[in-house]
Amino acid sequence: MIYEILLIIAVIGIVYFMFIKKKPPRKFSKTPSKKKEKPQSNDMVECESCGVYVELGEAIISSNKYYCCDECVDKA
Repeated sequence: MIYEILLIIAVIGIVYFMFIKKKPPRKFSKTPSKKKEKPQSNDMVECESCGVYVELGEAIISSNKYYCCDECVDKA
């Protein structure tokens, strides 16, 4: 009789650990971290001079500002 109860408890424990408790506990931080993402090459940026949007890979960077062409760089 006692062996049957122990066997049932063991089966319930095995089923619980194999199927129900698969997910690890989540870790919550008190201060949410907001990481500033760097722009990727396919992101669009606005030209400082004329306002046209250009892909980041094709944009010209001058004085930490994005420009669409050399003419806009010369204007600024």
